[in-house]
Amino acid sequence: MSEARGYAHETDRARPMLDATFEPTTRRHIDGHRKRTLDVGHARIIMGGALFLAVFIAIAIRLVEVGGLGHNQEPAMAATPEAPVVVQRADILDRNGVVLATNVRTASLYADPRKVPDAAAAARQLVSVLPELSEAQLATRLAVDSSFVWIKRNLSPQQQYEVNRLGIPGFYFQYEEKRVYPQGSLVAHVVGFTDIDGRGLAGIEQSFDDVLGAGTHPVTLSLDLRIQHIVRQELTNAIESFDAIGGTGLVLDVKTGEVVSMVSLPDFDSNHPATASDDQRFNRATLGIYEMGSTFKIFTAAMALDSGLVSLADSFDATQPIRIGGFTISDYKPKNMVLTVPEIIVYSSNIGAAKMAMAVGPERQKAFFEQLGMFRRTSIELPESGLPMYPSDWKPINMMTIAYGHGVAVSPLHLVTAMAAMINGGAMRPATLIARAEDEVFEGNPVITSGTSESIRQLLRLVVETGTGRNADVPGYLVGGKTGTADKLAGRGYSENSRIASFIGAFPMNDPRYVVFVMVDEPKPNEFSHGYATGGWVAAPAVGKIVQRMAPLLGIEPVPEPAEDEGNALLVQASTTE
Repeated sequence: MSEARGYAHETDRARPMLDATFEPTTRRHIDGHRKRTLDVGHARIIMGGALFLAVFIAIAIRLVEVGGLGHNQEPAMAATPEAPVVVQRADILDRNGVVLATNVRTASLYADPRKVPDAAAAARQLVSVLPELSEAQLATRLAVDSSFVWIKRNLSPQQQYEVNRLGIPGFYFQYEEKRVYPQGSLVAHVVGFTDIDGRGLAGIEQSFDDVLGAGTHPVTLSLDLRIQHIVRQELTNAIESFDAIGGTGLVLDVKTGEVVSMVSLPDFDSNHPATASDDQRFNRATLGIYEMGSTFKIFTAAMALDSGLVSLADSFDATQPIRIGGFTISDYKPKNMVLTVPEIIVYSSNIGAAKMAMAVGPERQKAFFEQLGMFRRTSIELPESGLPMYPSDWKPINMMTIAYGHGVAVSPLHLVTAMAAMINGGAMRPATLIARAEDEVFEGNPVITSGTSESIRQLLRLVVETGTGRNADVPGYLVGGKTGTADKLAGRGYSENSRIASFIGAFPMNDPRYVVFVMVDEPKPNEFSHGYATGGWVAAPAVGKIVQRMAPLLGIEPVPEPAEDEGNALLVQASTTE
């Protein structure tokens, strides 16, 4: 106990001595060590926090890019001069809002050759998933000293996935807008197409390139896709039935000038224009120029009646062919009799039409055709618009042949637009592919009187009731029209075995609303036509079927049977067979 007490006592006595002897130096050393430790720890915490913050910011920026605000573009692409500026191109719609052309987002593959470790190996791997590419050309392009090379534009999702699986360094995707055409070939000649960078190269795409490229609002066309389908189907049937090389079909609203349907066959897929032939891309409706044959007799009759020099009751001697300047004008199926004006139209007499033109004279005839727009391109909103062909010197022989549709070549749209003026009360309205507002009123330029227009409607109805257009008749819809058959030009003359067969119809003739036109290029006779390949056998049935199918869709009700004959009360009744 004493030892213990003694130890405790010594310790107690020694503590004040130690504290007194070592306190100044030892405490300063301990405090300095603690301070340095705290400073180092604090610095490490700050550095760690800064590093964490930098990583967090980098990840956040990348997430924003991937999320869409950066448009999924690689940073290098934004500074690459060859990269296209992606602009959302506006849609093209039909009159009912059906999409005819729109954009979809696609991935395009490009490379930075400087970052590709082995150009030859990379080319070999890429061709395995993109076999349409040339391995040799690709290897050469990947070996250049450049930071940017296009590999393939507008990949499919599957192609993008396959390329990604390869994992080749130096390859990236640029997200772009690709122009697509959901209707394929159905409206190809009207809508047209763009190049790979979205610039319009044909059709509405070219005509409205600035408007569509701005992307502010869609372009709404006057086309009705339902009617377009009907016209294309019936025109296809006619071409196949008569083993023809092509054809065209048009439907025009005579009150507004709106083109409701425009078909040209053969056609092409707007999604793949590069695979189309020149013939497929050729728009027969607006660019093709043809002599329209006997359909022009309606213009001759309208001109003669409107001049006041000829009336419906007048007659012309068609017993003998006309011989002038070494040429002979004769009838396809001569009646060898004196014909009234209605009979000239019903029998489609070339002699009678020529003599009606003679009664008016070449000056008035030329002025009348100029009023109808037969000497200039149509105003249709397409770059593919043909320039008519007509004689510079309007001689008497020209006057006579033009009276029945030879000597002036125009596009089918020229014919349809002029025919609309003949039956709508006499107003010439330019054809348009742009939908008009419902309350929009377009008076047009008067070319004949309303009285003459009424007489023309009666004549057209008579042709379908008893004449060469009987195959176009549709009970209840008062179809009127005129046949046309013309040999095609071949060098300095005409081909005996190549012709165009057409029929221009309209309905309902008591209050016309639509002109319907079908032309078949180089038809050949078949068993159904009894050896004929004329407008009455080839084109008229197609027009009748189109009217029969489209009228109910457009809400046009049939006319009661007793009313059908009212419009023909003033006409001389005639009958004929073609």
